[in-house]
Amino acid sequence: MSTPYDWLDRALASIHKANWYRSTQTVSSKAATTAIVDGREMLMFASNNYLGLAGDRRLIDAAIAATEIYGTGATGSRLVSGHLALHGQLETAIADLKNTEAALVFSSGYLANLGTIAAIAGARDLILGDEYNHSCLKKGSLLSGATAIDYRHLDLTDLTAKLQENRAKYRRCLIITDSVFSMDGDLASLREIMDLAQTHDCMVLVDEAHGTGVFGDRGGGLTQALGIQQDLIQVGTLSKALGSLGGYVAGSAKLIDYLRNRAATWIYTTALSPADTGAAIAAIEIIRTEPQLRDRLWQNVEFFKQGLQNLGIQAIADDSPILAIEVGDIPQTLQVAANLRKNGIFAPAIRPPTVPTPRIRITLMASHTQAQIQFLLQCLQAV
Repeated sequence: MSTPYDWLDRALASIHKANWYRSTQTVSSKAATTAIVDGREMLMFASNNYLGLAGDRRLIDAAIAATEIYGTGATGSRLVSGHLALHGQLETAIADLKNTEAALVFSSGYLANLGTIAAIAGARDLILGDEYNHSCLKKGSLLSGATAIDYRHLDLTDLTAKLQENRAKYRRCLIITDSVFSMDGDLASLREIMDLAQTHDCMVLVDEAHGTGVFGDRGGGLTQALGIQQDLIQVGTLSKALGSLGGYVAGSAKLIDYLRNRAATWIYTTALSPADTGAAIAAIEIIRTEPQLRDRLWQNVEFFKQGLQNLGIQAIADDSPILAIEVGDIPQTLQVAANLRKNGIFAPAIRPPTVPTPRIRITLMASHTQAQIQFLLQCLQAV
């Protein structure tokens, strides 16, 4: 007998046929440069734990201390019963890190982008976004009901043309971009985007998910590193360089006050857990006061880049701790990832539809040793 769910078999068969099928791989160890993956110890080169803080004892102790005081969960949304003193402390710390008037913490970076974009843009508005923006930026644009148009990746000429053609037709315009693109590792031209926004009376939202903690002399992100002072909306996550969980929006006090009243993914979601909040507060303090962590990360990036150059291997971009290497079509890329895994290196293949072309995505951490990176280079040369 047929059922209303028979289409699932056909859909899964299509996913398998296209080599798009994915499955989870179980990690059973603390976040570090080595991990137990599916029961086997491997060198981890696929983690966004850029500063190695996810396994730092100070974050673990902060999470335990917060749990002992507040319990395991916030138990409700922030406007009902879930607003803890810790949440206010974290938002103050984020605003200081980002050099903004205020900040608002969400339960994830994805929710932060969905809620913010849908709250500040609507059916009478225009959103222009980089075609390689993260899924949450694209989904937030769709959710808003605004007219959403992509411009070619990092192409300021195309962005300018689309502004000139479309801006006057709409009430408000929002330009959205990642600061560091998660699958290629390249950087947005934020200064030039801010100049275009000023010329065409646009708001700007920058997702610093992979920039927070990594760029800037205080770890404030690419906006801080570039010295951008203009008014903009900064979104980010606590789950990568900060080693915890959650998302944030940082900007003017008026913006944050508005989002408290209009961002549905904040209003109707249970607040961030005490453990995650306490860990994030501890991480921000470390990031602000220990620049040597970033120094070690960038030393590792330079060491790996030089090693790739010596091997004649070119990454898509080399401006960040994300270095993606294209090695062929999907079957070839899957084979390279499998060969790396046989050698004890976890650096998985990233395939369509996540990215337009398959690649091995390698991420470096401050806690990697040069010996570990050299072994990765040797394995890349072999495969």
